[in-house]
Amino acid sequence: MNFFVTAGNTQSLIDRVRCVTNIFSGRTGASVARTAWGRGHTVTLATSNPEVLAEFGVNPRDPGERFTVLPYRTFDDLAVIMQQQLRATAFDVVCHSAAVSDYLPAGTYTPNAGTYFNARTSEWEGTGGAPAALTEQKAGKIKSTEPELWLRLVRAPKLVDRVRHPWGFAGLLVKFKLEVGLNETELVEVAEASRQQSNADLMVANTLDGAQHWAYIGPIRDQYERVTRRELPDRLLLAIEDRFQESATNG
Repeated sequence: MNFFVTAGNTQSLIDRVRCVTNIFSGRTGASVARTAWGRGHTVTLATSNPEVLAEFGVNPRDPGERFTVLPYRTFDDLAVIMQQQLRATAFDVVCHSAAVSDYLPAGTYTPNAGTYFNARTSEWEGTGGAPAALTEQKAGKIKSTEPELWLRLVRAPKLVDRVRHPWGFAGLLVKFKLEVGLNETELVEVAEASRQQSNADLMVANTLDGAQHWAYIGPIRDQYERVTRRELPDRLLLAIEDRFQESATNG
């Protein structure tokens, strides 16, 4: 099979030297890519942290035959790579494990003289009856002398929801989801709803507290299986291969 795997975090730029990002390294996606490659499949891995591959015995600069590494840094970088790859290459499987930004910066602002934020009322106010006003900062490096900055964030598009349409991928789609503050029953319920919403075939779900120890994969025979983190890559690959074989047999 021909796999396309995304891994790592995305940066969303505030200015040319600052960004909004998250804590994830891409080790899960790298382990899935390495396992797929080790089982004889062809792999294209888009990752923000290619160096993590060395932990799995793969040289990120020369990964070998059947293994392509596409580095990216920003949300826009990943979006472009995914669109280009999915429209140009006949992949059988997409494993979208990258921790993609949920919100993107849409302007950085400083309060004008006489404008202040009233934390008690959660409202902007102006002194002396003047209207409250802010000025957008557009420098390549916003000055660190500003007493405070206000960052506007807007909802980012869900890249996983573009995989089917408009990017036209018709193969097996594996979605990854991480939640905070849910018990395991709630996690599975949320994960299954999210899988259906994205028209994904399989879901890998875990919580922030449990991510280093376990995950759920499903649906496998109409239910979710709890696996250890060490078992995750092999169990996921088996589930993917079974689904692919079923599709080939039924198709």
